[in-house]
Amino acid sequence: MCMRLAILAFLLCSATAHAGDAPLNLKQQALWDHLRLAVAGEEQRLDGVLGVAILDLNSGQTLLVRPDEVFPQASSIKIAVLAELYHQAQQAAHGVSGKATLKDRYVVRAADIVPDSAILGGLTAGVSSLTNHDLATIMVAVSDNSATNVLIDRVGMGNVVRFTESLGLSHTLLRRRMMDLQAAAQGRENISTPREMMTLLEQIYRGKVIEAPLLDDFFNVLATHKDSWIPRDLPADLKIANKPGELEGVRNDSGIVFVKNRPYVICVMTTYLARERAGEETITRISRLAYDLFDRIGSASDLGRVISPGNGSAR
Repeated sequence: MCMRLAILAFLLCSATAHAGDAPLNLKQQALWDHLRLAVAGEEQRLDGVLGVAILDLNSGQTLLVRPDEVFPQASSIKIAVLAELYHQAQQAAHGVSGKATLKDRYVVRAADIVPDSAILGGLTAGVSSLTNHDLATIMVAVSDNSATNVLIDRVGMGNVVRFTESLGLSHTLLRRRMMDLQAAAQGRENISTPREMMTLLEQIYRGKVIEAPLLDDFFNVLATHKDSWIPRDLPADLKIANKPGELEGVRNDSGIVFVKNRPYVICVMTTYLARERAGEETITRISRLAYDLFDRIGSASDLGRVISPGNGSAR
C-alpha cells in the first residue's frame, strides 16, 4: 500500500507541459503515463537519491523527479563552461572586444596539468599548441580536467556564473576549478538541479544563447563520442549531445537526444549512492525508457500508425 501511494504521489507531481506548446493527444499521453510509471519503479529500486528532468522539445511536456533538488554536478558542469565559451565567441563575432574565440591559441604549460588529464598530460609543455576549440573537444570527449581549467581561466569563472544567472539558473554554479580538492573540502562544489540543467540545454537548443552556425558547432562538440550512460543502450548512429559526471557516491548525465522528429532533453542525477554502478545502470535504463517513447512517437502518425519503407500496404 505504501509503495502504491508513493507511486501515485510521484505521478501526480512528475508531469507538466509548457504553456503555448502543442499538447500531446490522449494516446501519446498514455505513453507518457507508462514512462512515468517505469521511472517511478526505477526511483523505488535505486539505493540512493534520484533526480530526473525530461523535456519533449516539440510539445513542452516534462517528466520531473525532484526537479529542484541541488545535486553535485562533477563533470556535467562542463556543459556550462562550454556554453560560456560559445557565448563569448558569439559576442566576439558581433564585434565585442576582449571575448574568447574558438580560434584563440594555447601553448601547453606544465603548471596547468592536473590529475585526470588524459590528453594534455601527454603533450609536450612549451611546444604543443591548441585552439580553444581543441580544448573544448578534449574537455568533452575525455573530460580532460586540465583542458577544462584552461578554458575556465580563459572565459572567466565569474563570467560562467553570470551567464547561468542571466538565464535565471540561480542554482547552477561553477564554484571551483577541476581537481581543486581544497575548495571541495570547504563545500564549494559545482552544482545544479535537474530542472536547471534541462532549462540550460533547452535555452541553448532554441537559439536563445548561441546563433547558427556556432550553435550547430556547439552541439557537434557536445556530441563528440564519449563513454557515458545516456547513449549506452541507444542506437550507435543517434546524435546525442551530452556530458556525464562522476564523483564518489555521485553519477550524473545530462544532454539532448536528437531523435528524428522528436528531440528531447534528458537530465538524470544520482547521489548518496550505495553503489556507483547502480547509479550508472539507472541512468542507462531511464535513458532507454525515454528513447523508446520518443522514437515511437516520432516514428508514428498522431493515430499511432507507423509506415516503414517497403511496408505501406494495409492488411
